[in-house]
Amino acid sequence: MSATRDCEVLVVGAGPTGLTLAASLRAYGIEVRIVDQCPDRVHESRALGVQPRSLEVLRGLGVADELVRRGNSAARLQAHAGTRVTSVPMFDLGLDDTAYSFLLFLSQAEIESVLGEHLAAQDVRVERGVRLVSHASDGSTCTLARPDGSPEVVRARYVAGCDGVHSTVREQAGIRFTGARYPQTFLLADLEVDGLDPGSVHTFVTDRGPLLFFPLRHPASWRLIGMRPAHPTATTESTGSGQVTLAELQSLTDEAAGPRLRLHDPVWMTAFHLAHRQAETYRSGRAFLAGDAAHVHSPVGAQGMNTGIQDAWNLAWKLALVCRGVAPESLLASYDEERRPVGQFVVRFTDRAFTVVASTHPALRLLRAHVVPRVMPAAVRLRPARAAAFRTVSQLDVRYRQSSALPARRRGRRPGTGDRLPDVPVVRDGERVWLHEALSALGFHLLLVGAVPDPPRRFLQHRYGDLLTVTRLDRRPAAGTLVDPGGVAAARLRVRRGAVLLIRPDGHIATRSDRGDHAAAQRYLAGWLTGAPRATAD
Repeated sequence: MSATRDCEVLVVGAGPTGLTLAASLRAYGIEVRIVDQCPDRVHESRALGVQPRSLEVLRGLGVADELVRRGNSAARLQAHAGTRVTSVPMFDLGLDDTAYSFLLFLSQAEIESVLGEHLAAQDVRVERGVRLVSHASDGSTCTLARPDGSPEVVRARYVAGCDGVHSTVREQAGIRFTGARYPQTFLLADLEVDGLDPGSVHTFVTDRGPLLFFPLRHPASWRLIGMRPAHPTATTESTGSGQVTLAELQSLTDEAAGPRLRLHDPVWMTAFHLAHRQAETYRSGRAFLAGDAAHVHSPVGAQGMNTGIQDAWNLAWKLALVCRGVAPESLLASYDEERRPVGQFVVRFTDRAFTVVASTHPALRLLRAHVVPRVMPAAVRLRPARAAAFRTVSQLDVRYRQSSALPARRRGRRPGTGDRLPDVPVVRDGERVWLHEALSALGFHLLLVGAVPDPPRRFLQHRYGDLLTVTRLDRRPAAGTLVDPGGVAAARLRVRRGAVLLIRPDGHIATRSDRGDHAAAQRYLAGWLTGAPRATAD
């Protein structure tokens, strides 16, 4: 057995969730190792939609621009119901509080490639073909199996299970994963399609369920998602590949769309089952779960990968501050308190939506066959309904209002404790930037909006080191001030005269005072930042 190698956090699983967690921890200078039992990253599309909130998170790592460059922000939806085709814009929805008012179509393979390259530039290498064999109940001692089968012992302060639906970390921690599997068999393919408008997402409504085509660029031009007709011998496992032929996919397409579409040059085809399950807790001692290890559900609304990325973003800064010795370990309790309700909502929401679009119940099949084609043209043109739906799936409204790491929230419609800080255009040194971009430094941000005094000298001289940045936002230009032209940012934040907002490292509001005082922010920081930051690994 090889000599022990120490690290602060061992990340198990190198999908988008694990890569985001490792990259975020490394940004704080935390010694991290990331292992994955697969010998190579995925090269199929798999997950393919990056939501606005995830792009905001990944901009914090400096990779969002590259993802947008590689992806496809298709602008229209074409809904085919019988002989009727309804074409509507997808993103004319007035999302005025984010720089990313679109759903980015980009394959999981590309996302993993970009995040892997980013990690490598930070001197962190994904250790491929390395499997977690066991970890102690306190998470301190882990046994890995190297590609050649030889064991290695690792001492890790914390273990993060980002290792998918069959998570070894979850299983060994004894955490129950409750839920059920859907009976339907689904077909996926990355391929080329003749006869489709390349600038749109296409959905064909049938009594059996929808047939969907999403525009990609790599590894093929289109992703097909459909449902296989019920067959008594269909027993494909939830994550395994089933036998799928191009002829079967063509037959399914002909039935839904007629003979006008021709499928060819498939890069990847598979059949699989879906499940809806959630871990009963996201933490057991020093072991944490994130992504598919914590929750799995239908792909309705492109929620799975995005929820995992945001799990990682929430967990990373808390682990980092605890590992650096500047926050108490009790801060880690808030990860489960904040993220498990989000996962629970996603599982329930996608399950209900899935039941409507894919259930084999005769009444729902009749509804899809005869009612939907008649009402769909009018329904998809209802802009407020589309806006509400996109707002929900965009994950911009995720908020943490029941957390031990946040003070009690007062009632009101203003962005406040637990809410995501809205993103709006501002001016910095004469250049137009986004507010989130201006507040991209690691750590907490004290945002002074409008007519409020500077923080007391003793506040600024407290030993917060690089973990607190003070920024002023005002309509009047001044040195070192973010300028709010026309008061747009203040209006979006619902600030009348002045406000003091303390922003957490994950972009959520920790405290807000509209009296212009700094007492709430001081109390919060004094309670959760317990000492001077120790030197980072860099």
